[in-house]
Amino acid sequence: MKTAILTDSTAYIPKHIREQLNIHIIPLSVVFGTETYREEIDISAEDFFDKVKTSEQLPTTSQPPIGLFVETFEQLAKQYDAVISIHLSSGISGTYQGAVSAGQMVEGIRVYAYDSEISCMMQGFYAMEAAEMAQAGMHPEAIIAQLDEMKRSVRAYFMVDDLSHLQRGGRLSGAQAFIGSLLQVKPILHFVDKVIVPFEKIRTRKKALSRIEELFAEDAMLGVPMRAVIIHANREEEARAWKEKLEQQYPHVEFFLSYFGPVIGTHLGEGAMGFGWYKK
Repeated sequence: MKTAILTDSTAYIPKHIREQLNIHIIPLSVVFGTETYREEIDISAEDFFDKVKTSEQLPTTSQPPIGLFVETFEQLAKQYDAVISIHLSSGISGTYQGAVSAGQMVEGIRVYAYDSEISCMMQGFYAMEAAEMAQAGMHPEAIIAQLDEMKRSVRAYFMVDDLSHLQRGGRLSGAQAFIGSLLQVKPILHFVDKVIVPFEKIRTRKKALSRIEELFAEDAMLGVPMRAVIIHANREEEARAWKEKLEQQYPHVEFFLSYFGPVIGTHLGEGAMGFGWYKK
């Protein structure tokens, strides 16, 4: 059985890896006024953050229309028997449900929609693992079982630099944002039961990143092979320096560098940093 791997643009998988593993992408979009931009196609992360600075209003985001899913699955049906469609958490987006619905509307290909229960490059890791297994000829149901096993060791934490984005996105009240900004509070967030919830409130950016590193060290010190990623919102230099430091400390960990693109960046704001990992 020939199996395609599809994920959405919020996985933010580097282009060379997508091409190497033959991972297909369906885009989510950001909307500035009357203009809609498909991320990873019409607008890059860098251009997005530049545009936000000159825009009077924060952009909104939209998931792929079901018609685009149907069209994509029908195209894949010409070459594949099945597709595993891996998406950002169903607790923060309807994208996964769109894949489920579209999968029931197409013929000629078996659609396995998969809820990563997370987003960004941690979602991307699911797609990479699935693609590696698909290339090895594994059956889709065996791949899904392996992804479920992987989910048990996935950890990810992120810190927002500007609380106003969370406030405007309805995740924080005005008073909380105001007090948090005064106190330089940098909340560490994570996914629990498919939604984003606070993990800890830390006073400064430096301390917040150190705390996330501590959480990583608890797993990394076990010495088992791992993959990890540092994710940044327009802070590549800082993220790269952090990655290089950690690579020296943990040679048994394969590190990646990724970014918060336009859709996730809309909700987290510039300056956010994330760190995720799982056991291989």
